[in-house]
Amino acid sequence: MNFKHKILITGGAGFIPSSLAEKLLSNPDNFVVLTDNMVTGQSKNIPKHPNCRFIKADVNSYEDIAPIMTTVGFDFVFHYAAMVGVLRTLENPVGVLDDIKGLQNIFQLCKNTGVKRVYYSSSSEVYGEPVHLPQHEYETPLNSRLPYAVVKNIGECFCRSYAKEHNLPYTILRFFNTYGPKQSPDFVISKFLHAAMRGKDITIYGDGSQTRTFCYIDDNVEFTEKIFNGNLFVNDVVNVGNAELTTINSLVETIIKVSGSKSKIINLPPLKEGDMTRRQPDNSKMLSVLNRELLPLEEGLKRIIKINNFS
Repeated sequence: MNFKHKILITGGAGFIPSSLAEKLLSNPDNFVVLTDNMVTGQSKNIPKHPNCRFIKADVNSYEDIAPIMTTVGFDFVFHYAAMVGVLRTLENPVGVLDDIKGLQNIFQLCKNTGVKRVYYSSSSEVYGEPVHLPQHEYETPLNSRLPYAVVKNIGECFCRSYAKEHNLPYTILRFFNTYGPKQSPDFVISKFLHAAMRGKDITIYGDGSQTRTFCYIDDNVEFTEKIFNGNLFVNDVVNVGNAELTTINSLVETIIKVSGSKSKIINLPPLKEGDMTRRQPDNSKMLSVLNRELLPLEEGLKRIIKINNFS
């Protein structure tokens, strides 16, 4: 295969990984292989492109992933595969821990097959309940407690350990809430939008005063492509997200406004765990690379409504 870059993206049928694949495939020098076990991935997300190949495989199974990596010989790996979703990870804590096997497989195979760099999708969850805002990559303590957050933190340890002992370069991407047209309906914005567009009640856990930040998918993948092309943040960690704080109540009100919905808001008891009261990244690194402001929430919501079919 005469390609400048051979790239593996795990979890490739998911929302963010498949969107990244589309972005990378805009460069004809890139050959992209996507793997996914299709537990939550969707086949409709997989790009239809001559330089793209999809292989159904579970990274947590060495027998599944090893033949792919040893046969192709990837230059770069984006390890995005993971069990995701607050309720799903809370209800399947042992399943979350299984993702540690995937980390072991990916990093060992990257070392053995000459991968030039691993990009690891971590999460804002590693910060736990923040002690101050905004959350800076090196100044904010990581006080994660939930299995999902702990496993993401373990993934960051894999990055640093393999860089130190085996000289395997890495970049850790700590994702804050990202949204867009392809996101599955069990995530907050997609769930609220689907309800609003059908005039159904919108349910909120707690009183809705929790604050979040929301990053449109195009900003996420453009930033990732730029650091890939520019060889930026080698052996470093970077927050990927919008810093504009929004309460859940304000989010719902904005969704109802832009959709012209008559949905009613229903408050449910707060989650016993996993629903942090505040999140906000220090995204100065991201802004310095993009050299522009990020897309405002209301504009992002309008784009989703225009693109998606809510019939």
